[in-house]
Amino acid sequence: MRTVVVGASSGLGRSIGIGLARQGASTALLARRHDRLVDAAKEAGPGTLAIQCDVTSAESCKRAIEEAVNGLGGIDALVYAPGVGPLIRIEDIDAETWHSTFATNVVGASLVTAAAIPHLTESGGTAAYLSTVSASVTDPWPGLGAYAVTKAALDKLVQAWQIEHPKVGFTRVVVGNCVGGEGHSGTEFASGWDLSLVGEVHPTWETRGYITNTFLPVEELVRVVHNVLSNGASTSVPTVVVGPRL
Repeated sequence: MRTVVVGASSGLGRSIGIGLARQGASTALLARRHDRLVDAAKEAGPGTLAIQCDVTSAESCKRAIEEAVNGLGGIDALVYAPGVGPLIRIEDIDAETWHSTFATNVVGASLVTAAAIPHLTESGGTAAYLSTVSASVTDPWPGLGAYAVTKAALDKLVQAWQIEHPKVGFTRVVVGNCVGGEGHSGTEFASGWDLSLVGEVHPTWETRGYITNTFLPVEELVRVVHNVLSNGASTSVPTVVVGPRL
């Protein structure tokens, strides 16, 4: 399975990329931070590609996908893992934050898919996009409105791609509370958050049951993503929800 994992320099994307490679997938890891990708590729094993890609740039996406195609000999599967979640009360979100959050969480997903779609169509391949429970399962979490709104838009984007490209299997992987790996594979989602605002909204997250003491092991997420990608377009499902056992 010739697989491209986008957002593979840290967090869940890195864990998924390394995990898929170790399960035998020929893998290209894409992200902005090339030095981290090189380290991840070494950890993933021989033959894993490290390719720099800025998902907010159409030209960068096209170049990176072509490099992946040349290195892998084609693409059977695509994983889009990037996700930024600024912690800001919704009335305080400025235009720049809205634009940058949409650029990574939604626009980037479409730009990468547009670059990969001819190759996925040729192989009858699959594409998986990491989403969140706050976009479809729970109400938006206070303080994370921009994240929930953009991930909800991503969910609809994936549906739109499926409608126009039925020969490719598109799946939204809705992820609940998940423990990342060690080192750079650990999550950086909360990096830069205002701790005083965390203190204000966290009790509400707990009261509403969004935060529990149970977390999904990242190995289980890798297993689910591997199964989604391995099924192929003919048996893919539009949505998979994976979270901790309560």
